[in-house]
Amino acid sequence: MPQIKPTAGVAQAVASSGLRAQQARMRIIAENIANSGSTSRTAGGDPYRRQAPVFEPTKVAGGGVGVRMSKVQPDKTEFRQEYEPGNPSADAKGYVKLPNVNGLVEALDMREAQRAYEANLNVIETSRAMQSRTLDLLKR
Repeated sequence: MPQIKPTAGVAQAVASSGLRAQQARMRIIAENIANSGSTSRTAGGDPYRRQAPVFEPTKVAGGGVGVRMSKVQPDKTEFRQEYEPGNPSADAKGYVKLPNVNGLVEALDMREAQRAYEANLNVIETSRAMQSRTLDLLKR
């Protein structure tokens, strides 16, 4: 009798790793959005710097390859500047550095992460339904 590989379990493990990675990504995006208006506490200092998740492949149960967030690194793009001479965070010339967070980019990233999360959730649900249907067929 041929040996059946547990592919459904591998698919679920891979999709589960994707769920965790996208959940972590959404947390980072939410942090970026929450800090998009923050400035430095000291005059001329740097404000919040946008964070970006870094993903890497990882082994999962059953020999599959999933994904995990390996680290969070700062976005090196320049800060925005606005002229606000009365602001306590302003430098000697009256400019205030604002975070390098773009609300539109963050909203698009969040939507992409949500769709990837939903796709991984659909893989798990479909895999479970296939397992259940297979068991029903074997009972007959």
